[in-house]
Amino acid sequence: AQIVLNTPTSSVKPVISYFLDNPEYDSNLFISADAAKQVVDENTALVIVDVSSVDRLDAPDLLNQTKMVVVIDHHRQNGRSVEAPVLSYIEPYASSACEMVAEILQYIGDNVKLRPEEADALYAGMVIDTNNFLNGTGVRTFEAAAFLRKSGADITRVRLKLRDDRGKFLARAEAVSKAEIEDGYAYAVCPTEGIESPTEVGAEAANELLNMDGINASFVFTRLNDQIFISARSIDKLNVQLVMERLGGGGHGSIAGAQLTGATIDEAVSRVKETIKDMKAKGEI
Repeated sequence: AQIVLNTPTSSVKPVISYFLDNPEYDSNLFISADAAKQVVDENTALVIVDVSSVDRLDAPDLLNQTKMVVVIDHHRQNGRSVEAPVLSYIEPYASSACEMVAEILQYIGDNVKLRPEEADALYAGMVIDTNNFLNGTGVRTFEAAAFLRKSGADITRVRLKLRDDRGKFLARAEAVSKAEIEDGYAYAVCPTEGIESPTEVGAEAANELLNMDGINASFVFTRLNDQIFISARSIDKLNVQLVMERLGGGGHGSIAGAQLTGATIDEAVSRVKETIKDMKAKGEI
């Protein structure tokens, strides 16, 4: 098996370090999309994880090189779906794709044994997607977490891998401290200067804002190049997925996002506010 990965983000790099220079894994475990095109043929099984829209794939060209496509995703379908996969397992009520994979592993057979680094990676994915098991969890989420713990996932080890550097910590704190609160919704701008992955910080800041009493939903805006990235989070009173879909994005009821091209931060904030106002007027929220 090989994993197609073009540009690892700062949150993924600590998990990738488990597998690099590890004698238990091939040195070419992670390959670029260009390298993948050279090895994929009609008999290759292409497993697409955590996304089901062709428009959001990291390497969409690979779809044309194989007939064996599997989709495992926990987002509601939005956009151009992968055509005719041999298996499409899409479960919007799952907390994360990692939860779904952990479930599959439990029932696939006793001969499948996870290594500790693999269990750590899956557990870390669940921690990130659920914001430390606070958002979108169900009975199955904790059953999957228990399975990963039995398989060798170490909570302390995962926590050490997921810690932030000082720059990200301060940027997140600045976004939270300067947030605008209006009708139970928080709007904040994430600083980007000197931050390796500002969109990740924006998502973390959106999670943090939900810890403030009286906040029903949070929207954090991050400028990256010529795009505005919106991270939307809620607890239970607003389906942020519906709001983000209005802006061309998507996600989950409590975790969603969108990208706007050619807009300023102020324009992006106004568009979100107007969208919420319009949806309320129409009784959609």
